[in-house]
Amino acid sequence: MKAPYSKVVLITGATSGIGKATSARFAKQGFNLILTGRRLGILEELKKKYKRKYAIKVKILSFDIRDASATKKAINSLDSNWKKVDILLNNAGLAKGFDPIHKGKLDHWETMIDTNIKGLLYISRLISPGMVKRRSGHIINICSTAGHEVYPKGNVYCATKHAVDALTKGMRLDLTEYGIKVSQISPGAVEETEFALNRFDGDTEKAKIYEDYNPLTSRDVARTIYFVASQPKHVNIQDVLMMGRQQASSTQIDRSGRK
Repeated sequence: MKAPYSKVVLITGATSGIGKATSARFAKQGFNLILTGRRLGILEELKKKYKRKYAIKVKILSFDIRDASATKKAINSLDSNWKKVDILLNNAGLAKGFDPIHKGKLDHWETMIDTNIKGLLYISRLISPGMVKRRSGHIINICSTAGHEVYPKGNVYCATKHAVDALTKGMRLDLTEYGIKVSQISPGAVEETEFALNRFDGDTEKAKIYEDYNPLTSRDVARTIYFVASQPKHVNIQDVLMMGRQQASSTQIDRSGRK
């Protein structure tokens, strides 16, 4: 059964990976979409595809979520109907670099902090007041197993995802009295994304990190996000920690082949 046509979902980082897969899942269920990202061409392709295939409304906003003023300008450009966001998926995020702390690159650290923490805060600060006013809404943050445990050479990335975990809990405490759900999804290794490619600065050889085991796919995570978002009004799934069967933790992976 499809969701009411009037429902609006805003997805950050919708041009690839989990964001893109989740946009397809919600589009198929009849939700209207606000898709954001830096790559306008991909956003335009998704808009055309979803409108044609599912007859939904799609609004695209191309901006860099690390830029507070650009984020504010983009959200303020929405008319009153589009500003009634029912579900905010804070998906935009990335890892940069894989170095011990004494060899870390400052630009990598700045990019992760500005995207994973500050970008989430910028968009949440702009969308949550409307939810408070309407006394309804659902904010879903994409965290990571890195937000629950730290692994070697993951230092700053793990710190940013621990911050997402803390922010999710804090947002929930602040917003529960207004009838707003706050959840997070914490996946382990996920393929069909640009995660590894971004982490290794576009080095395709180094990015081949999933060939000897079966990780999650972006579609697996999208399916879980939709499950969390589609629960009855009185149910809030607060946190989902999910990994592929061959992964037990961030450092314990059965790499004896894809099974």
